[in-house]
Amino acid sequence: MRGLSRSSFAEVEERFNAVAATADLGRLAEDAHAVAVLLDREHGLRRNLADPARPAEQKAGIARSLLGGRISEAALETVVAAVSAKWSKPGDLVDALERFGVIASAAEAESLGVLDDVEDELFRFGRIVEANPRLRMALADPAAPADAKAGLLRELLGGRVSTVSLAMIIRLVQHPRGRSLEAGLDEYIHLVAAQRQQLVAVVRSAVPLSDGQRQRLVSWLRTTYGRDVHLNTEVDPRVIGGFSIRLGDEMIDTTIAGRIEEVRRRLAG
Repeated sequence: MRGLSRSSFAEVEERFNAVAATADLGRLAEDAHAVAVLLDREHGLRRNLADPARPAEQKAGIARSLLGGRISEAALETVVAAVSAKWSKPGDLVDALERFGVIASAAEAESLGVLDDVEDELFRFGRIVEANPRLRMALADPAAPADAKAGLLRELLGGRVSTVSLAMIIRLVQHPRGRSLEAGLDEYIHLVAAQRQQLVAVVRSAVPLSDGQRQRLVSWLRTTYGRDVHLNTEVDPRVIGGFSIRLGDEMIDTTIAGRIEEVRRRLAG
């Protein structure tokens, strides 16, 4: 989000934080996501509720009329605050509601003491999907019923991941909103990490890092970036030697494979 939408998100977040403090966070997450899905599907409703020319009171009234009694009070107050704000484009309203759903899930995980687990589980599931084309196709198939996808995920992950992670993954798989599953999981991971103002670093190496190496790397990244860092690690034999670190759009590559590729690019240039 940029400009007007970024400012509006910050304003709505204040209201969200106020209602979330005493809310059933799991229900809040589910309801916020459900409204995002509704607005994603109903284009006319989305345009009307995001129309900056309409009075905020009118849009709030529409939201209360449609959703009152159907979603939790905390979710309704969040939606009312969101539709009363002004957005650069209608899609930003939907993005904001989905984000608030993920943030509510992260807050729920933190309250249960499983926030680290959720970060790791989302990351690991993304790598499982990446390595299994048949699973990716089954979960991404637009013709497959949403309930069937949820059943498959419960069979695969039930008892193996936290209930918070499972709920988040099911919601994302059922309603990817035009993203690949991997891209959606990456977005969710960064929103979960932001619950503690952490950066997420993905480290790829040829062999598993020892505990000492992980601790030194986390310490160096914390000093370099001035923020806590959550480390996700991947073992990839193609790395050959060294390791690479990805933080958002930034890449630090010390691998032999990376150096070889750099030489190839220079020769080609």
